Parts: sequence; structure tokens; C-alpha cells
Amino acid sequence: MLDQITPLILTYNEESNLERTMNQLSWASDIVVVDSFSSDNTAKIAGSFPQTRVFQREFDSHQRQWRFGLTKTDIKTQWVLALDADYVLTDDLISELRNLQPEPEVNGYTAEFVYCLNGKRLRCGIYPPVNVLYRANEAAYEQDGHTHRVSIKGEVRLLRSKILHDDRKPLRRWLLSQVNYAQLEAHKLQTSAPRNLSFFDRIRSWRIIAPAGMLFYCLVIRGGLFDGWAGLFYAFQRTLAELMLSLHLLDGVANREESSDR
Repeated sequence: MLDQITPLILTYNEESNLERTMNQLSWASDIVVVDSFSSDNTAKIAGSFPQTRVFQREFDSHQRQWRFGLTKTDIKTQWVLALDADYVLTDDLISELRNLQPEPEVNGYTAEFVYCLNGKRLRCGIYPPVNVLYRANEAAYEQDGHTHRVSIKGEVRLLRSKILHDDRKPLRRWLLSQVNYAQLEAHKLQTSAPRNLSFFDRIRSWRIIAPAGMLFYCLVIRGGLFDGWAGLFYAFQRTLAELMLSLHLLDGVANREESSDR
């Protein structure tokens, strides 16, 4: 089935990740990269792979960027494999895609992930499953907090093999990104009806419980203590992300109370 799939990748300053991801796509005859005018060597790296078509578009939202890639880049194949620049396919997953024979009612596939830290696979990673493979004419993108989700009409199945999530960008870049992500996630939690939130998001909206719970969950329940320093680093990363979100939520409460006192 590989000849029926076009990988679609969104990028912005991904020179530390992109080449590893592209190396695992040598089977593809056409790769579409939508770059948000990177200031590093991302576009050059993407263009060094002969089967790649690079488009540049000013970033405004994940939803619109993915929608542009899906609908405005002249993708010819029936199926699209949507990847972040730090999603690295395993050989097992490539083999599974090669032998995939989807029934007519199946319009998409979800993949689970193994989180990596500088190439080390962690048991404590909590990266959620993502719809990564879909029929192009049966999918649409929607904004979801700081990121996006793809809505697929019809049946969606789970791939047996996993994808590696291996982001090697500097810590400073991660910290700057989390500031923006936390603000967008806080807006989502504050404006969504509780019935529309997942169980995890409802816990996050409690503000105080989530950061401490995340540290315990990563280190103890998920076994991060057995991942050594990498597991400890990851657990503190996730805890800090939850703390940033809680601060934004608490700031919203304080602002509402101040407004009501006037």
C-alpha cells in the first residue's frame, strides 16, 4: 500500500529533527512539506530529498496549516500520512503500512507513540495516540486547544506498530513553546462545556491537583523512575507544563474576581 500514501509534514525550525524523520520516508515517491518560513536549515534539509515538494505558508493556526497541506498542495494519492517533524517511523510500522489492506469502510488509522529523549525510549511517556493515516477525501482538520485534531468520517482502526516521538530541539525552544501552549489550553478549558472535555482535561481544569498528579503519574505509575535521569527530566518537563497551565487558569480566576468587584 506504500505507493498509495503521501507523507505530509508541517515544519518550523526543525533542523534538529527533520532529517531523521525524512530518512524513514525513502519509500515514498512524493512527500509534501509545509514550512512556516523557518529561519534555520529546515527548508534546505527538506529540499535535499528529491521526492519532496516544499511549500511555505505563514503560520496562523495548526488547523489552517494542516488544511492547506491537505487541500492546496495537489496531493494525488488516496491516502495521507500526517506527521510532525519529530515523528520517526519504525521499520515495523513501515512494514505494516506496506502490507496494509484496508476494507472500504475503513477511512483512517490511529498510531500510538513511544516517547524518546535524545533517542532513548522512555516507558513513562504519555504522548496520546494520534490519527496519522487517512483517506484524503474523508478527513477534515479542527483546532483543539494549542494544537489540532483530524476528524475522519467512517471507521478508524489502530495500527499495531508504534511511532517514535523524538524531539531534539533545545530546552529553551520547548520552554518558549509551552508559554503559548498553556495560554491556548487554558482558553480551551475555560470556554468548553464540561461534557465536551475529556476526563484528563477535566482533571487539568482543577488547577491544583494536576501538576502534583502528573509528577506522581510519570515517575511512579508509568515507571519513570526506571528510566533514569531521562525519566526524571521528562517527568519534570510534564509537571512544569501543567504548572504553567494552572497559572494561566488561576490568573483567569483572579481576573474574573477583580472584574466582579468593580
